[in-house]
Amino acid sequence: MPVMPPKTIRPLALLCSALLLPCAAPAFARDLTVVDYGGSGQQADRAAYVEPYIKATGSPVILDAWDGEMAKVKAMVDTGNVSWDLVQMDAAEVQRACDEGLLEKIDWSKITAKAEMMEAAVHPCGVGKFVWATALAYSKTLAQAPQSWADFWNLERFPGKRAMRKRAEATLEIALLADGVPAADVYKVLATPEGQQRAFAKLDKIKPQIQWWEAGALPMQWLVAGDVVMAAAYSGRVASAKKETSKVDMTWAGNIYVMDYWAMVKGSPNRDAAYRFLAYASQADRQVAYFREQPYGPVNTRAADEVARDNAADSPSAPANLAQGLPLGVQFWIEHGEELEEKFNAWAAR
Repeated sequence: MPVMPPKTIRPLALLCSALLLPCAAPAFARDLTVVDYGGSGQQADRAAYVEPYIKATGSPVILDAWDGEMAKVKAMVDTGNVSWDLVQMDAAEVQRACDEGLLEKIDWSKITAKAEMMEAAVHPCGVGKFVWATALAYSKTLAQAPQSWADFWNLERFPGKRAMRKRAEATLEIALLADGVPAADVYKVLATPEGQQRAFAKLDKIKPQIQWWEAGALPMQWLVAGDVVMAAAYSGRVASAKKETSKVDMTWAGNIYVMDYWAMVKGSPNRDAAYRFLAYASQADRQVAYFREQPYGPVNTRAADEVARDNAADSPSAPANLAQGLPLGVQFWIEHGEELEEKFNAWAAR
């Protein structure tokens, strides 16, 4: 939070006025403020980045949380009262905010680990934080492990309920992958009315067996309880559940992956401190430490390779898992998301 002005300001201003002296407006420093989504992710940020950074540099950092309320960021920029410096954003958020002029353009010369980072992590307005994915999770009570989204649709071989996110994004891609569309062609097909109809027709085939989720914790709860036998689920949730129970696993075939980013709010008064923190958080050892706290994939390729040596089964940025995946079409969803979500909601309600 901004530091409150000391009581000496008003007398100082009066003195300047009385003496007709040109006194500059006093500026008040505040600590670097880093904002994430809270919860377990914030615990991981604190353990892997913030506390070690404070210990290494002696520079204070305040952690805050948000829920994607971009209007708050816009209000800060519009008024010039910027109380956040670095904000975690998903890929669509960072692109929209960048396009709207709400973010500082990144000076990549100040990120020493740039050469080690995945290509998509180097964004004009964002520094990649981690990779996360939607993957096919399944109950290990099944006689055979499913190997693809086509198996997800095979009700005869794998009877039982399926869990899917109640949202068009990723769900429509999964339907097309299950219908045999090559990953490289998914967005080309989905951009056409015929391709959209094809995706919904594929979903129709298992619609009575779908248990819809909105909270990310539900698929694992349902799998463990035996309510569903398969789920389209967040890979990090599956990896965490695997530490608690032997009842679930996942396959990376056809996973849909995307990044979250650190973004710098336009007009941040702590740009130098923010760059020091970004450079620190982009180092390989820090990203490995983050993975140990929260199983999301490092965007530093050296860290991704190190994690993959022992934890390839749980890391979305392990090279073998990326090779089996489809990068989420962020720009596609920015352009078509509103229309497709409306169509999806109408279809789901029928």
